[in-house]
Amino acid sequence: MRILAIISGEYGRRHVENIRSHGPEDWEIEIWQPPTALPPLIDDPEDYLPESLPQVDLILSFAEHPGVAELLPEIVKRTGARAVIAAIDNEAWLPRGLARQLRGWLQKIGVACATPKPLCSLTQTHYRIARRQEMEYSDPLISEFAGHFGQPELKVTVDPETRRIVSAEVQRDAVCGCARYVSSGLVGLSAGEAEEKAGMRHHHYPCLASMGEDTDYDDTLMHVSGNMIKDNVGTQVKAFKEIRYIVPRGRDK
Repeated sequence: MRILAIISGEYGRRHVENIRSHGPEDWEIEIWQPPTALPPLIDDPEDYLPESLPQVDLILSFAEHPGVAELLPEIVKRTGARAVIAAIDNEAWLPRGLARQLRGWLQKIGVACATPKPLCSLTQTHYRIARRQEMEYSDPLISEFAGHFGQPELKVTVDPETRRIVSAEVQRDAVCGCARYVSSGLVGLSAGEAEEKAGMRHHHYPCLASMGEDTDYDDTLMHVSGNMIKDNVGTQVKAFKEIRYIVPRGRDK
């Protein structure tokens, strides 16, 4: 698969480095960095695009400016891309209304578009856009990407006798590599402490999703992201947690 990643800074660079390091060997990834200064409203996209862009199958937009969304339909036409993933890890970079417009613009020209909020909510069939609100999609290119990178999925194995984790394999990494980092610190932990430790390692990586309050979730996107990997680990270790009973004084006989 041929991929064009649009990046503005460290946020996008980390994503690209992780994809290149751990994605399929036959994926080819090119990078384009848009102008740092874009106007609030873009009348002519050609004024801000290079003379040529590579021919690709999938576009990954990790841009940190809402103006890039207005450039994407023209970028799609120039690259021949058949699908777009536009990350929303910060409402300021791609506001919900603009994300909705972007999906509509691309749908009109027959191009699939996913706008996962946060980016690590992407699966092979759907993604989140708000609390208890998901969008389903059907596109082989986005699905292929999401099979490797998206909503973190670890396979945690617990020794039933010691109740400690003996292995933690990455089935699907977050695009930024956070799930791989979290998994590397789980082996040896007790089932009772694994979920909390997973959340701490997620924050210490650190997650680059916004720490500002997001009205679609009434929470920060960093916390939403952290809860997903905590839930993934917590579900798998739940049966092995040691339950402690507190007996009131006088009733222990």
